[in-house]
Amino acid sequence: MKSQVTIKIIYEDNHLLVVEKPPNIPSQRDDSNDPDMLTLLKDDLRLRHNKPGNVFLGLVHRLDRPVGGVMVFAKTSKSASRLSDQIREREFNKVYYAVINGKPLKKEDTLVHYLLKDVKTNIVKSVEPGLPDAKEAILDYEVLNSQDKLSLVRVILHTGRPHQIRVQLASIGHPLFGDQKYGFLQNNNEQIALWSYEIRFKHPTRDENMVFSSTPPGSFPWNIFKEF
Repeated sequence: MKSQVTIKIIYEDNHLLVVEKPPNIPSQRDDSNDPDMLTLLKDDLRLRHNKPGNVFLGLVHRLDRPVGGVMVFAKTSKSASRLSDQIREREFNKVYYAVINGKPLKKEDTLVHYLLKDVKTNIVKSVEPGLPDAKEAILDYEVLNSQDKLSLVRVILHTGRPHQIRVQLASIGHPLFGDQKYGFLQNNNEQIALWSYEIRFKHPTRDENMVFSSTPPGSFPWNIFKEF
């Protein structure tokens, strides 16, 4: 991809664009005005397919800026609508890997919290159910391995709330490695260890189940676990 940022394309057809998002790039334009995934990919499509003018690319889900991994975009409005419907019906399945501080008492569990986002500070908090604007957040986690006071967990999201994985795991006392926003155990400005590993959904125009994955980088702390 011809730009100041290299983005790996995992899959592309007339309806879908599946890529590996590098860490520290916004999913879409924000106040920083740094290069963002949506703009970079639109520019790339315009160049590769010699398309003049505006190029349609639908952002159907987001990854937090510091998070990397597999991400799906829609190349037509019909695809965007149908993928959004799957997300709403919880048929768009997402699996993450994360490295957390400590080792949870339960090897696997379902976490249910109610999250409230402060728009001014961009900080999400776990609050009591019934609080106005608080939204239910549900995830499953499984501890795969533990090394050096860190644990590798697989996370399956059932809802897609802002900062959900980071806040829910911090709420049970196990913040993500390198998470400066929600980690009470600071990790010397390390990169946050959260990766979008796998996405499963039905193709928006074909009766076909699609599965795409992306492996976390081989750097610390991922490299201390035999799984990688």
